[in-house]
Amino acid sequence: MISLDFDEMRNWFGFGVAGNFAGHLEQAGEAADFVSVVSEGTAPKGIFPWYAPGSDSFLGEYPLSSDQILLPPETDGPLNLQIEPEVGLACRVKWNGDTVASLEPFALGAFNDCSIRRPGAPKISHKKNWGPASKGVAAQFFEISDLTPDGPTATLRLACFLRGADGQEHAYGVDSPLLGYSYYGEVLLDWVVERLANQKGSPDTPLEDVGALLVASGHPEHVLIGIGATRYTELGASTYLQGEDQAVVRVYDTASDAASELRQTVSPR
Repeated sequence: MISLDFDEMRNWFGFGVAGNFAGHLEQAGEAADFVSVVSEGTAPKGIFPWYAPGSDSFLGEYPLSSDQILLPPETDGPLNLQIEPEVGLACRVKWNGDTVASLEPFALGAFNDCSIRRPGAPKISHKKNWGPASKGVAAQFFEISDLTPDGPTATLRLACFLRGADGQEHAYGVDSPLLGYSYYGEVLLDWVVERLANQKGSPDTPLEDVGALLVASGHPEHVLIGIGATRYTELGASTYLQGEDQAVVRVYDTASDAASELRQTVSPR
């Protein structure tokens, strides 16, 4: 296991993968957002930014926390926040001019791509970063560079729980193997590199030119990628976070006691 340096990560670029686990977008009520997005076979729908260091937009707000979710300062509608249980993949970026030549993974762990369900939001990013402590990442990651199907991540699973007012942990996400992702390993990394080069976004899709944002952030040497949320349980699909709830996301190894665990308590501003 390796410990993450949260100050150093202020210089990392953060983005996510949409539609990389069968059924999640439908459960989250977001499948309709992608009707104009064409993808091949089981490929994800696209990539989206959630943190762009140096940006003068809302994406420039550093959102990561390992222990807290701050409620957004919303006044014009319900705060429908859902945990997005994901694997966070830390990668080194190899550049060729303004183009990402390759992504080299070196660690992975529990990640909460917490989202506001905002029907009609023009871009996915508008649901993702509302300021400090709007994203969750475990303080410790598995140190892993081999993502092959028969490699060390083959025994890892992702689980998610909600600890509510009753003090009990209730299954919020379906406990799933990492190999259950539609795209994983080198297939996923090659696809992400291609999307960074070629996804430009358009007014009729919720996607953006993430590659251009990455360049504008000064060619960062590291990225943190949320590789996609798993399916919800019945409770997870129908339950939004309330004050003092605790979101628990856990990546654990079935072959050992090792785990990367994230626990965030919902707090008012």
